[in-house]
Amino acid sequence: MPERSSPLPGILLALAAFALFSTHDIAVKMLGGGYAVFQIVFFSVLLTFPLVVFMLLRDSEVGTLIPRHPWWTALRTVAAVTTGFCAFYAFSVLPLAQVYAMIFASPLLITLLAIPVLGEKVGLHRGGACVAGLVGVLVVLRPGAVELGPGHVAALVAAFTGALASVIVRKIGREERAAVLMLYPMVANFAIMGTLLPFVYKPMPLPDLGLWAMMAALAFLAGLALIQAYRRADAVLVAPMQYSQIIWAALFGWLFFDETIQPMTALGAAIIIASGLYIVFREGRGRSSNSPVLRTRTRPETGTSFRIGRMLSEEARSVPSARL
Repeated sequence: MPERSSPLPGILLALAAFALFSTHDIAVKMLGGGYAVFQIVFFSVLLTFPLVVFMLLRDSEVGTLIPRHPWWTALRTVAAVTTGFCAFYAFSVLPLAQVYAMIFASPLLITLLAIPVLGEKVGLHRGGACVAGLVGVLVVLRPGAVELGPGHVAALVAAFTGALASVIVRKIGREERAAVLMLYPMVANFAIMGTLLPFVYKPMPLPDLGLWAMMAALAFLAGLALIQAYRRADAVLVAPMQYSQIIWAALFGWLFFDETIQPMTALGAAIIIASGLYIVFREGRGRSSNSPVLRTRTRPETGTSFRIGRMLSEEARSVPSARL
C-alpha cells in the first residue's frame, strides 16, 4: 500500500461520503410519507443489486456461497435486515436529528458487544465513555418528558442490531467470502420484503421511482468515496467524519421538513458524539487489541447496499486483519 502523504483528501472524501449518505436518508424520509417501509426497502435492494454484482466481479476469492460460519452468518443476516427495516422506518416518522443521535450510539454498543462476542476487554476509560454515551441517549429520549413512539424504538433497535452485525463481521470476516457477507443480507431483504410487498404495494409515479434510483446511486457513490477516504487517510481520522451527518440533519430537516433541533436533542447528541470520539481515539492509540469500532468502516449495515470494508482489497491483502 503506498505511503500516505497529507490526510486532507481522505478527510474531505469522508465528509463528501457522509453528505451523500445524508442525502440518501432524505429520500428515505420523503418516500416514507407515502409508502410502507417494506416497499421502500424492497425497491432499494432491487435497484442496488446490479451495482453490488458489479462490485463483486472484482472478488477473486475462490469458493462457493456456502458460509463457513452458518450460524453467525444467519444471525448477522437477521441483524442487518432488522437494521434496514428499523432505520428506514425511523427516518420516515422521526426528525432526522433524533434518528442520527440514536444511531450514533452504535459505536458504544459495538464496544459493549465486543466483550461477549470477541472476548474484548473494556477498561475503565472506554466503559465510562459507553455509560456517558448511553446517558446521552436518555437525554435525547427524555423518557417521561416526551411521548416515545415506535419510531424511537425502531431507531434504538437499528443502533443495536447494526452494532451486532458489525461485531459479527469482526469475528468471522477474515474467513467468510465478500460475496457471502454482502449477498446474504440483500437476498434476505429481497425475499422478506418481497413476500410482504403485495399487502402494502402502492403504484409508483415516475418522480418517486426517480427518488429510488437516486437512493441507489447515492449509496453507491458514498460507498466508493468512503473506500477512497480510507485509502488516503488513517481510520482514526476518517471514522469521526460520520458525525458530520448531524449537521446535514439540521440543514436538511430545516430546508425540507420544517424541523428544528430541540436543545435536549442537541445536548444528548453532543454527549453521544463525544463518547464515540473518545472510544475511536482510544482505539486509535492501540488501547484495544480488536479495535472493533475503528474497524467498522461504514454506517450500520442495512442490507440494501454493498459493504465497503471488503472492497478495500489492497488493504485487505497487505494487512489481513483489516478485512472487515
